[in-house]
Amino acid sequence: MLRGVQITVEQFEELAMRNQALGAEVKSLKDEIQFLNDKVKYLLKQLFGAKSEKIDPNQLTLLFEAQAQLAAAEESVLETEEAQPARRRAKRRPLAERLPEDLPVETVVIEPAEVQADPAAYRKIGEEVLVELDLVPARFFRRRIVRPKYVKRADRDQRPVMAPAPKRIIENSFASAGLLTAVLLGKYADHLPLYRQEQIFRSRHGVEISRKTMCDWVWSLAHQLAMIYESLRAEIRSSGYLQADETPVPFQNPGNGKCGTGHLWTYRAAERGVLFEWFPSRAADCLAKMLSLFRGQLQSDGYAAYEGFYHKPEHQHLRAQVELAGCWAHARRKFFEAREESQLAVQALADIQRLYRIEADLRELQADAALRLATRQRESLPILAKIQKDLRAAAAQYLPKSLTSKAIFYALDQWERLQVYTRHGHMEIDNNLVENAIRPTAVGKKNWLFFGSEEAGQTSAILYSLLESCRMLGINPQEYLLDVLPRLPTMTNQTAARYTPAQWLAARTAPVR
Repeated sequence: MLRGVQITVEQFEELAMRNQALGAEVKSLKDEIQFLNDKVKYLLKQLFGAKSEKIDPNQLTLLFEAQAQLAAAEESVLETEEAQPARRRAKRRPLAERLPEDLPVETVVIEPAEVQADPAAYRKIGEEVLVELDLVPARFFRRRIVRPKYVKRADRDQRPVMAPAPKRIIENSFASAGLLTAVLLGKYADHLPLYRQEQIFRSRHGVEISRKTMCDWVWSLAHQLAMIYESLRAEIRSSGYLQADETPVPFQNPGNGKCGTGHLWTYRAAERGVLFEWFPSRAADCLAKMLSLFRGQLQSDGYAAYEGFYHKPEHQHLRAQVELAGCWAHARRKFFEAREESQLAVQALADIQRLYRIEADLRELQADAALRLATRQRESLPILAKIQKDLRAAAAQYLPKSLTSKAIFYALDQWERLQVYTRHGHMEIDNNLVENAIRPTAVGKKNWLFFGSEEAGQTSAILYSLLESCRMLGINPQEYLLDVLPRLPTMTNQTAARYTPAQWLAARTAPVR
């Protein structure tokens, strides 16, 4: 009897099983609610929170106040740089040191009114000098190219002689190298869409150049610069170490009245340049043109297309010649997102910080590849072994959908790739340099929003490649374009290799014999 109700043994066992099932369901629902709450917090932080991947030192103290061994983790954990204590602000350099020495100088002498009235009554004993920096706004002007015709006085029956006309950069166009350079830099370096440049030219200079005309100019220049672009591709592909990434870009698709999404695939080689390649998809086949002849280390995030490309039957023979490497910045980002969910995530961040501290010390020493390799083998490998051990031990303790679990399994799935940098002194610990190369396109997207067509993507890829390579190598892009554009009408596929940004810079800086 139970409270006056008689039940059989079978009924009691059934109730017990039902109670157990309900208890399991309640636990599952609680876990689901916790997961959804964490997800909401994460999304709110992504929308409204600070984007910088920093951890307050007080957070680390609270999370690890019971663990004395993590006292050293009371520093801000940064993505790529060692956390530094607050430093005294550097003293600003004098103006003379901040301005180029070759700037032209305009001197204005202001004489006192008394001296102007009676110069003979005064003797100069010194002067005070004030320096100001001025800027002359860009201005349009017409260049008249006159070619006089001549005939021989002694033989007027001979045909007249005249100097040959200079070849035009764009046939039948009035645009000079200076104007074309300004349009290219306006769109691809300063992120000004062509319609804004049209408005600026009209409102500030009284010159009307339609965006359709400028669009034709950009297309024609990209078509001609493709020779240098292909030479840049070969130059980068032969480097032996590439960093790769891709970024989505919308493009107009007139067929259905909507914008499709394509991708700029980006490849960076140290001291050589950056190459963008446009495809209207993100499939592994997009890698064929760049990577089918590549040999060396290829560093990327965890996107499966890179490994999928080499797993294709027609590419499997390349696997022995290509070593896929991972990116610690991407692995670290997963733990950063989970830092408020678990102590393991913060512990992993502190350990990863130790890896980055080693890299910061090597950069400060300006270490060569041999020293970087020896230091990583001696100091980084033990830290990596500890991280792997901690992650494997904790893998079963978190819900599969939790941020911590996702961070753990991302790192473990990428583990072999994440260790590749310790075997090569010329490699970086992460892929951040190629991500930095992509940033100008991200800024541009906020202004011009999308490519005008699927074909327009490769036009932008060519121009972004050359200008971003200039930025990476410290080349003034205006100086580069002003020198290269007039050479385009006579350039060939053979001579184009001399004008990749790296080769152009080498020729400019080579000692004069």
